[in-house]
Amino acid sequence: MPDQPAHMSPEEFRRHGHAAIDWIADYWASLDDLPVRSQAAPGDVRRLLPASAPEQAEPFDAVLADLDRVVVPGLTHWQHPRFFAYFPANSSPAAILGDLVSSGIGAQGMLWATSPAVTEVEQVVLDWFAEALGLPDAFHSDGPGGGVIQDTASTATFTALLAALHRASGGGVRRHGVGDAGWRVYGSTQAHSSLVKAAMMAGLGEDAVRTIDVDPATQAMDVDALRAAIVEDAAAGLRPVLVHVAAGSTSTGAMDDIAAVAAVAREGDVWVHVDAAWAGVAAVCPEHRAHLAGVEAADSFVTNPHKWLLTTFDCSTFWVRDRAALTGALSILPEYLRNAATESGDVVDYRDWHPQLGRRFRAVKLWAVLRTYGLEGLRAHVRSGVELARRVADLVAADDRFELVTEPSLSLVVFRLRAGDEATMAAMEAVNASGEAYLSHTTVEGRAAIRVAVGSWRTTPADVDRTWRALQEAASAPG
Repeated sequence: MPDQPAHMSPEEFRRHGHAAIDWIADYWASLDDLPVRSQAAPGDVRRLLPASAPEQAEPFDAVLADLDRVVVPGLTHWQHPRFFAYFPANSSPAAILGDLVSSGIGAQGMLWATSPAVTEVEQVVLDWFAEALGLPDAFHSDGPGGGVIQDTASTATFTALLAALHRASGGGVRRHGVGDAGWRVYGSTQAHSSLVKAAMMAGLGEDAVRTIDVDPATQAMDVDALRAAIVEDAAAGLRPVLVHVAAGSTSTGAMDDIAAVAAVAREGDVWVHVDAAWAGVAAVCPEHRAHLAGVEAADSFVTNPHKWLLTTFDCSTFWVRDRAALTGALSILPEYLRNAATESGDVVDYRDWHPQLGRRFRAVKLWAVLRTYGLEGLRAHVRSGVELARRVADLVAADDRFELVTEPSLSLVVFRLRAGDEATMAAMEAVNASGEAYLSHTTVEGRAAIRVAVGSWRTTPADVDRTWRALQEAASAPG
């Protein structure tokens, strides 16, 4: 019999586990003194690593040591209090511990039978969360629909498209493929790029996505233009299948009118998918639910606790109003997965709710966040982000060199220098290169703009003010 590898004993695991937690705590404590954006050049990290894996076992202490030597210098620090780029990617202490427990359990939750707790905790947690967001009862697990945790909103959009194709084709796409039916998918010019990728992966191709103009002032979808596009396509013998609704677009935080879009979609039985990846979690605050008005008419809805709501990546919560189209599109049961619980029809097998078969116990970290913060704590976190964004907007308004591009959207502020695109981009890049903060950009109506997305669990008013001073200094620097 071959020699067995030396596994950590429970006591060794305990000791190294304490050391790993200590390292994370020390890392957080050091963040203020680190440049937010990595200063590494291409290949810097790779050159610090050996060309081949070690032949002989190394102590775990050596791995921890190399985190500081190899990894940290090559990181852009997403948990830094002055990380304002893209959207937040919160990894709060409670979520990390929940994720650690999930890893320790190591369950595979593809079927109810493979670990009933993985499925049933997820169902209950998503029912809690749906209620907290004010989502319709149809999205609850005891209704015709239900929720599931996906890895990302991109996967959720792809999944929604597969369900929409199944419903529209009466199951024909599942059996025969998309064929040359002329399927059409709609989203505004501000829709996330995952919509195009979903069309590509579903076999429809990029040309199946029809881009709808937006209101220049709000960047929200022009609903009349949507109606005209759907009517035109249907008259040409094409088949409208899904409309993507942005409830907080990536570029500017634009909010499409869900109710108005859904009314147009109902005229042609077109699936309505609401992408609220960043902004949806704000609905835990009753005063921040206006952007979800009309969601009861949506066929599917996604929002990401792993952005603004303190939950470690990856945790994208996705609901459908009627699960039949979803499971009809994706259910497949080879002999090796057959079991009495599935055959009974009394359980949910989440393998039928997304493209992948295997799935881990993601619900534990969201469960930990919901319980240890409580809804009061989550509301306080969201309100803090919105208030800090107002602070950014006030600072912009008080400096004549800058101007707001769009009205602030929850915790996102989009602005630019009046001096033009070159000055705007130069100021942003100067701040990023300095390491003081990290900002990202977009273009709005053809002009460059800086985005400040507030929402880290570690950001304070002092961090906003420090970042603004850095921007002012960059704007004052000679060109």
